[in-house]
Amino acid sequence: MPGARRAAGLHRPHPSSPEEPPAQEDLLLAAAYVSDAQYNRNVPFETSPQAVRLYHFYNHWTMRAATYFFIWGDLALALFEEPALFPLPFLATSIAEVLCLTAFSGRLVHFAKVTPQMVFWKDTKNICIVVTIVLTLIDLIIYGSLEAVNIHGVRWSRALRPVFLINFPESRQIRRAFRSIRNTLPDILYVFLLFIFSMLIFSLMALKLFGDRGLKTVEGSPYFTNILDIAFELYVLVTTANSPDVMMPAYEFNWWYSLYFITYIIINTYIFMSVFLAVVYNNYRKHLKNEIRTLAYLKRHKMIEAFNILKVKVGTEFVVKEAQWRQLAKIVAPDISSSHLELLLRISDEGQKGYVDKMNFLRLADLLNIQVVTINIKRHPLEAWMPRVYQSSPSLLVQKVVRHRIFVWVYDVIILINAIFIALDEKNPLISYAEWLFLSLYIIEILLKLYTYEPRAYFGRKQFWNWFDTLIIIAALVATVANTTIQSARKYNSQQILDIVLILRILRLLRIIVSIQRFRVIVTTLINIGPTMLTFGGLVLVVYYVFAIIGMEVFHGKVHFFDPSSTSPDALVCGNPALKDSAFARGRYCRNNFNDLAASLILLTELTVVNQWHVLADGFALVTHQASKLYFIGFHVVVVILIVNIFIAFILEAFFVAYSLEKSEVETAIEKKIQELGVGVQEEEVQDGKLIDNVDAKDSGFSGDDGDNKRKALKGLYFRIASKKYKTVDALLQQMFESEIAPEDEGPSLEEILNFSPSDIHPKNPSFENSA
Repeated sequence: MPGARRAAGLHRPHPSSPEEPPAQEDLLLAAAYVSDAQYNRNVPFETSPQAVRLYHFYNHWTMRAATYFFIWGDLALALFEEPALFPLPFLATSIAEVLCLTAFSGRLVHFAKVTPQMVFWKDTKNICIVVTIVLTLIDLIIYGSLEAVNIHGVRWSRALRPVFLINFPESRQIRRAFRSIRNTLPDILYVFLLFIFSMLIFSLMALKLFGDRGLKTVEGSPYFTNILDIAFELYVLVTTANSPDVMMPAYEFNWWYSLYFITYIIINTYIFMSVFLAVVYNNYRKHLKNEIRTLAYLKRHKMIEAFNILKVKVGTEFVVKEAQWRQLAKIVAPDISSSHLELLLRISDEGQKGYVDKMNFLRLADLLNIQVVTINIKRHPLEAWMPRVYQSSPSLLVQKVVRHRIFVWVYDVIILINAIFIALDEKNPLISYAEWLFLSLYIIEILLKLYTYEPRAYFGRKQFWNWFDTLIIIAALVATVANTTIQSARKYNSQQILDIVLILRILRLLRIIVSIQRFRVIVTTLINIGPTMLTFGGLVLVVYYVFAIIGMEVFHGKVHFFDPSSTSPDALVCGNPALKDSAFARGRYCRNNFNDLAASLILLTELTVVNQWHVLADGFALVTHQASKLYFIGFHVVVVILIVNIFIAFILEAFFVAYSLEKSEVETAIEKKIQELGVGVQEEEVQDGKLIDNVDAKDSGFSGDDGDNKRKALKGLYFRIASKKYKTVDALLQQMFESEIAPEDEGPSLEEILNFSPSDIHPKNPSFENSA
């Protein structure tokens, strides 16, 4: 087809004359490549001017936000559809769903306009979206027709709604998580089959050992006389949910039989479950390495494409002129400040020659990914208003004391003493007065810090811990005042208000996280890997949603919840006589049902914890069929054995890398360049208060060419990296891998990159192997 050969990877020819500056359409095309490299996108877009403009619009944040709005709106429809938490007529929900499907179709058509037709229809993601839209419309028509004649139907297409969340290009991180599962399945399958074989062997042994003994359970049922019941009980025992109850009848009959259960637990609970985790972790690392290598080479490939579009010949080498570099950076990052842009140009144009060579150009995407804070040295407002007072000896002594480490230690001790007083009986008048004393000390601390450090910098956008500390003090002040007010108003006593007051007072103890450096390191590490953890949150949400929809269709209305004060006989059996004398009814589990989406998600969360999950499974099996236990076993296998183990593997890898990075203080290339330019401020210096008293964010540019003029022009202007810690383990591993690619190495072809597999040995990368 026309234009197909001009897809991404086959760039448009750069200007015919080496000295001819690139046209605007070439800048837009180069910007598309750089933006894709910056955000690790791999979309094979067409390179015609119209397609490139459409592609830029496709990636605009408003389009992505609108897509997510309709995705989440489509998922949220389950709250309003029968069985509903907030019931709405079928006509209203069906119209809303048709609107969502229309938006998805429009987004898909937009994507088709920017990609070659052959590429579009070979992409499994697009086919999945098209098929899901068609199936949903068919289901809506059938269900609506049945409702019109008062015949109850099944909305089976609701379980397909997460397909939109998974398959749109914006959700590539969730797709990567699903690929991790898919890549892990073959190796896990063999372990799982061996585990099932072991469990069946033990089931047969139990049938022969206990089946003819005439043993009874606590409920009076026959003990281990049915092979299917035995297999289910032993599977539950692997999760330890029914231990030691399941072994007690045999143990009471003869204590030697306990050796059977101990042997089973050692083999299947400890050995096999550990092997599951080991296999998942090993495969996760192996495929993570392969994906990171692919991303690294794709980024290099796209940056080379962008360079080839903009390059002009100067002397014997090809370069990108400074003017084009500026325009390109502004297109890719339109909100970048002039001072930040000038800093990146100084880093890229090391010799200030008026152009950027190829090696430095290839780093543009990485430079734009690193958040740089521009700070301007300014005086404290009090120093400007009352210079003599602020610079007097007593004032300088106060500032010195506040900056000293002993000041922090003193307040650490105060926090610990405060913790002891909070644990004591607050009805004691001494304790009540002590609360005001502690609160006064905390307020004095904040005021002293604001006196010493410049206020606008102290509450800067990146000063998380200062905001955290101050908000805790404000919460403590509100709590103490509210508590005193409530106690003085004898006629008014709200337990909920008192509970909130007590919680706010206890939150004051969280200040110890700010004070103890190692606590801050751990919490900061968790915060930094938080965004990547959301990827697995999306993965869990998809699985939960599918199982919740299936559960609502199968178990809706089988179990009912009655108010605890209800005197109805049905309340004792959760509204279903089949639950009479069951552990489900005796445990008052009536609220654990599938009668709406919220209740279903809560029940699935309880199943994930696995404690008493067999009681829930038995209860729903009693009100439906014993085969329904397969639903609960399937959920346990998918979520607990597979997804939770992959999540643990990710947390282990991410926390190890992030925590190690915090301790090793790895510097990036941009940090080194900032220090070489003499305009660097270390993050620790700002956090420790060495410069925070005169730091203020400001947009300012560079001027001057020689070193002295530059230093003069930069007087008061400094920069620092927003954080030394990377927000994702992928970013760190990708940087480690890229650091070992030679600057002149253009890497393999695009086709070879896309066909990388974990078994490839190209490139040899021992240090990355150790990292991954």
